[in-house]
Amino acid sequence: SQSEQQILSSQLECVQTVKDRVLAEAKCTESNLVTPFSWKGSGAKTQTRSSLKLFQVETETLYKKVDSEDLYVTSMLYEREQTEREVTGGEVTELVWKLCLAHSASFETADLFMALVFELRHLSLEALKVLWQRSSFKCRDNWQPLIDALPSCATEACVVLMKEIIASGEVEEDKVEYFFWSFSFIPKPTSGMIESLAPLLKSPGASQSCFLGVTALLHRFCSAYNSCDDVPAVQSVMMILGKFLGGNCAVQDSEGLSQMQLVLKAIGNAGLAAASLAPVLSLCASLKSNPIEIRLAAIQAFRRVPCSVRVSDLLPAGD
Repeated sequence: SQSEQQILSSQLECVQTVKDRVLAEAKCTESNLVTPFSWKGSGAKTQTRSSLKLFQVETETLYKKVDSEDLYVTSMLYEREQTEREVTGGEVTELVWKLCLAHSASFETADLFMALVFELRHLSLEALKVLWQRSSFKCRDNWQPLIDALPSCATEACVVLMKEIIASGEVEEDKVEYFFWSFSFIPKPTSGMIESLAPLLKSPGASQSCFLGVTALLHRFCSAYNSCDDVPAVQSVMMILGKFLGGNCAVQDSEGLSQMQLVLKAIGNAGLAAASLAPVLSLCASLKSNPIEIRLAAIQAFRRVPCSVRVSDLLPAGD
């Protein structure tokens, strides 16, 4: 049929000349014919001729000899040379100003932004607070470089500052969501980060991103520490989440149902730390008066709980 007909007919011919096992010359001719508009080989047609010729061969390749002792195995993650000098808040403020003045789509902007991220990691919480007071302004294109750089900083001081910015309500909702989303990717969480973020779970109208971002951070923390159940900050978060359950996950209306589903999802997100709530989750799942959505969510909250908790013993058989 016409729809199955080949639209483009192409041909490529190349002649290569090799001398002393080296490609000396290559001549190619490429032709493309649009078949729906052709007749007996003519019509909408293009033809390209290219020629590549070897002019000279270097007799010796110069290269710098490298001492094998200077070589080391590392990951493919981007590295930046460590500087011994002390980074000051004034220098970082100047960096933010430079970012504002630079063209948004330039190599200079990318380099300045990378420098900003790495220098933020050297600042204390006090220095970061001063920096925020000086550099929380928006550039002419409504961009806030510091807001975009903080989530990539990933230090405890940066997380605490982000928490304070969230609590103050100084930034737009989409930026707050961006902060919470970034918590999931912090490579080395600390108990101080968890302790700082825990109160946000109790704030009125805490968003889904808040619950899931904080508990994802908690999961990564517990994956790195064998006895995270003993960490006060972890216990604090699980107590807050446990209070939402009310002992048996009972809900009164559709709003309460949605909130309970979110809390149960967050508990499942928390991973190893969720083991402390296993008895309550078991009751939530087995209680027939609970909506089926809640009972299923309670079961799913066990998804990261270690097998040593014996989920099978906690859930009643045949129910």
